[in-house]
Amino acid sequence: MSDISPDQDLDLSFLYEIADGSDEFIVESIDMFLQQTPQLITSIDDALAKGDWDNAAKSSHKLKPNLGFFGMPVSQATIQEVELACKDGGHNPAEILQKFEQVKTTVSANLVRLQKIKEEKEAGL
Repeated sequence: MSDISPDQDLDLSFLYEIADGSDEFIVESIDMFLQQTPQLITSIDDALAKGDWDNAAKSSHKLKPNLGFFGMPVSQATIQEVELACKDGGHNPAEILQKFEQVKTTVSANLVRLQKIKEEKEAGL
């Protein structure tokens, strides 16, 4: 899979659709994502570093729906590949780490973008 720029993997149309015009809902949803996602990324990172495939798979599984909710289908598909590879015993650690790094890079950039969107919504912009 080629590297995907964050601009190509963040689509908030589903969030805006279910928010039905509520900036408060958007802000709360983004805030929850901003709190949970770095923790999950760190958990996966730590588990991979230890070769703890079971916990890496579990944390990847928890991250997956969040990425879908925030319109990151490429990252969601890639973290699913990480999850499945970890569930399978982590037979190719270099490939797992490479895929996870792609997700981490894209999601980290999107966290910055989401923080800005949240701040704009809170300011009424």
